[in-house]
Amino acid sequence: MAFRKAVKGTALIGGGAIATVFGLSQFSQYRNKHGALVEVQAAEVVPVKNQLPTREQQILALQTNSEFDVIVIGGGATGCGCALDAATRGLKTALLERYDFSSGTSSRSTKLIHGGVRYLQKAIMKLDFEQYRMVKEALEERAHLLQSAPHLSAPLPIMLPIYKWWQLPYYWVGIKLYDLVAGSQCLKRSYVLTKSRALELFPMLRKDKLVGAIVYYDGQHNDARMNLAIALTAARYGAATANYAEVRGLLKSTDPASGKLRVCGVRCRDVLTGKEFDVRAKCVINATGPFTDSVRKMDDEEVPNICQPSAGVHIVMPGYYSPDNMGLLDPATSDGRVIFFLPWEKMTIAGTTDSPTDVTSHPIPTEEDINFILSEVRNYLGADVEVRRGDVLAAWSGIRPLVTDPNSKDTQSISRNHVVTISDSGLVTIAGGKWTTYRAMARDTIDAAIQEHNLKAGSSKTMGLRLEGGQDWSPTLYIRLVQDYGLESEVAQHLASTYGDKAFEVAKIAQVTGKRWPIVGKRLVSEFPYIEAEVVYGVKEYARTAVDIISRRTRLAFLNVQAAEEALPRIVDIMGKELNWSEQKKKEELETARKFLYYEMGYKVKTDQLTDSSEISLVPSDIERYKKRFHMFDKDKKGFITILDVQRVLESISVQIAENTLHEILNEVDLNKNGQVELNEFLQSLPCLPCPVAMMNVEQERN
Repeated sequence: MAFRKAVKGTALIGGGAIATVFGLSQFSQYRNKHGALVEVQAAEVVPVKNQLPTREQQILALQTNSEFDVIVIGGGATGCGCALDAATRGLKTALLERYDFSSGTSSRSTKLIHGGVRYLQKAIMKLDFEQYRMVKEALEERAHLLQSAPHLSAPLPIMLPIYKWWQLPYYWVGIKLYDLVAGSQCLKRSYVLTKSRALELFPMLRKDKLVGAIVYYDGQHNDARMNLAIALTAARYGAATANYAEVRGLLKSTDPASGKLRVCGVRCRDVLTGKEFDVRAKCVINATGPFTDSVRKMDDEEVPNICQPSAGVHIVMPGYYSPDNMGLLDPATSDGRVIFFLPWEKMTIAGTTDSPTDVTSHPIPTEEDINFILSEVRNYLGADVEVRRGDVLAAWSGIRPLVTDPNSKDTQSISRNHVVTISDSGLVTIAGGKWTTYRAMARDTIDAAIQEHNLKAGSSKTMGLRLEGGQDWSPTLYIRLVQDYGLESEVAQHLASTYGDKAFEVAKIAQVTGKRWPIVGKRLVSEFPYIEAEVVYGVKEYARTAVDIISRRTRLAFLNVQAAEEALPRIVDIMGKELNWSEQKKKEELETARKFLYYEMGYKVKTDQLTDSSEISLVPSDIERYKKRFHMFDKDKKGFITILDVQRVLESISVQIAENTLHEILNEVDLNKNGQVELNEFLQSLPCLPCPVAMMNVEQERN
């Protein structure tokens, strides 16, 4: 019976595939012709600024320009995309962001550039042509995004494991249809794997009942850096681009022709100085993601909401949980959601959840969501792979700005199609959509703005336009960094994949290490390739807080919250010199950044989970003594102790302990079971340690 149902489902999808192929044959001819024309247009647009203006110069431009053609509110992917689209059409453009570029949803994604396999499934099953169009457009934009910033993005194979025979033809047809809809923009063709081959490529996979697997391709990117690249490119094309510029209200004037009030600008506040000023424009665009309705209500307090926010939580785990270049898709979790398990920046991302939420600037991941993701991961990994709560190195929550009927409660059935609306007073709002389609969303928004406000500009010129760092990038660029500047190979690869052809500018300001090798490039933390020069360069990229550096100029906070906290003092010192911070300002920055890590990046739930099971009950003098002992073991100042550190100490004091016994001892101390003993665990467990370890500590103190 199950097989018959599968065959029926397969036939249904196959019928859709035939219709799709027919549509593709016509679309492909149009796309090839249209794409070629757009490529020429993009090539003709030349940046007007070789040097990025400073933030102070950008604020001055906002204050002194009598009138812009377009003001864009919101510095996420869509807002920056709108600013870039408008600026490349020759429109005088301003971009205002209340916090930092990509500080909201755009930096908290699954890091995928994709059309949406699950949306295509819904389109077929529900015969929903709008969903189909969304997938089709997203696949076209996927190809564009991979080409526009090749240093920040790349194709990624994703495995769909099959555990029931009847699912094989069902999913195979669906994935093949995904390839067909992409047409000539298909990254690589999907293929079927045998059980043995699937386990060879993804050895962590659960073996029992595994039938085989299907592998398909989507794109992956560094989302915050991609967002920043769009903003910087807009700035180079002349847009007055400012972060920490808050819109406090909309300006309105009476239209002489109609006698109606029309939006004619914004009241802006420089968050860093507190100074307020007016910025006037012919058109104001609201591209604020989850905050869409709050800006709409600045225009009209009675307007109904058009967005229903949905929270998505992700976690980061060590890289050994997944192969270096193979992701995993769980198409049907225990509650019907989709979970991705992906390699990213030499770590592993797992997520996401999908649940209704309130709009906030500081979303917090919950222990419940983290445990749900871990539970789903356990279902797909082999029994010999212990999925440990302590291996969650970071966690975050992002708020998706889904377009919905205000009365709807089921966010899982809502499409992320984008809508462009124009109010009676002329406020243009872009809402919904997804990361992958940011360029198309921006194009549609500026088209609507031009038509509504009679702006003088041509068609969009962003198709084929290279973003910041992508113009002269090549896969071998990092070799020149190693040879010309004496950088470590790992650091050079990181700089090339983060800054593209601008990596040379970072290398030029890298400090000499004083070592034989590497010659330049002092790391912020030993286990990550981020270097101190990136903090200096980050200030040139408009970073103004320590959080900007640890979360969006580098991605330390998203990869390992403890490593980010360890790097904070040095980051604050460097920024203090660049921005002339007082000692009080430095303390405030440290405190703010630590709160960010604690609440928004999962440090709190990690700490709560640890301290719930055991409490530290030591007097202050004992704590100081044990801290000294901890640092005797941790001579490299990593912030944790491993079995190698203990073995080194044992050898130095001529003490022998069987390796198995040593593993057992450390396992008792390693309360969060991540293979390393941190200071908090050390303090909790040291008074109860077995005699050999206590003896080691006494001997160390004597020495």
